[in-house]
Amino acid sequence: MHTSGFHPFKGRVSKHFGDTLSPDDAYLSYYDVRLTKEDVDTLKDDWLTDNCIAFWEEYLEREVLSQYPNSNIVLLRPSMSFLLMQTPNPLTLKSALPDFSRTTHIFLPINDCRNVEVAEGGSHWSLLLVSVIDGVAFHYDSLSPSNVEDARHAAHKLSQLLGRSLRFTNLEDSPQQENGSDCGVYVCIQMRHLLTKRLLRANSQHKVPMSMAGKAVDASGGRKEMLRTIETFRREGERRRS
Repeated sequence: MHTSGFHPFKGRVSKHFGDTLSPDDAYLSYYDVRLTKEDVDTLKDDWLTDNCIAFWEEYLEREVLSQYPNSNIVLLRPSMSFLLMQTPNPLTLKSALPDFSRTTHIFLPINDCRNVEVAEGGSHWSLLLVSVIDGVAFHYDSLSPSNVEDARHAAHKLSQLLGRSLRFTNLEDSPQQENGSDCGVYVCIQMRHLLTKRLLRANSQHKVPMSMAGKAVDASGGRKEMLRTIETFRREGERRRS
């Protein structure tokens, strides 16, 4: 719960920048996301955790989508995407998920973990963008076709939940990562690009191109930007407490 009602920073952060923290210590609490030191460390050169992607989605909602009050776009958190994929009857999740009755587009981070007993499991992230209004699910996989079946499964579950068919499209021309750890960064960067450069700029009279073909993804720069964003919020939170 928000204790003040007007700012996003809550919970425990270290008093001084650079303090030694253990991996499970809170590094930043931003609205509903609590980032630990371990989460932030993965942004430097490792495979991104659920929390890192959830933070980026929360950030996009608060800082970008809030400027477009008439938009009806949902950024589903990794935990909810996983729950949707693992639940036999997705209709039982209606009370736990956002109300999709007016939603035009849904972003879902897809993880290849299939073991519900393993927290933070899996080995690869990809992005599913569902255009509810067009009835199409676009899949962006930076190690194509690694997650294609997982994404297809998620699209099927979502179609059951929405009560309408979705045509699954695996975009094989999506930008491809150059190592084994940048998949989550690709999800975050492409999510923002598709949101800010395509959907929110769309003219209702024109069809929006959804392919990312030919778009360069600067994973290293993306990691640095996400870290800078976190540090900015962290310093602001410390200033509020000083």
